[in-house]
Amino acid sequence: MRLLLDTHVWLWMVSDEHRLNDEARTAITDPDNDLYLSVVSVWELAIKHAAGKLRYPGSPSVQVPLHIERSGVSPLAVQVEHALIAAALPEHHRDPFDRMLIAQAQVEDLTLATADGRFGAYDVRLLTVAA
Repeated sequence: MRLLLDTHVWLWMVSDEHRLNDEARTAITDPDNDLYLSVVSVWELAIKHAAGKLRYPGSPSVQVPLHIERSGVSPLAVQVEHALIAAALPEHHRDPFDRMLIAQAQVEDLTLATADGRFGAYDVRLLTVAA
């Protein structure tokens, strides 16, 4: 399985929080599965940290690259096609970060691991992760 991790899913994974359900934890720890983290998630995390809306241990510019390497995820860059698809998505969800993740999952044929129930309104494969 090829999984694109929503921002909160990756944060839960690296912090070892127990918010992931058993199915999600099994999928994320399965060495046969490929895990991706969008650079959009890194951007979202850095913006929210700077605004005081997200607690992240240490400086994201130092810690995020270390956590990416340790967590074994592959960074997923934003491509022109991703941006065009995100802009064309129906307005079920207004968050631009989430819309980009949906577009990337669609274009790259990835399963999107998320706890966000609003993603179900889109034509995208989902792995629901909330315990």
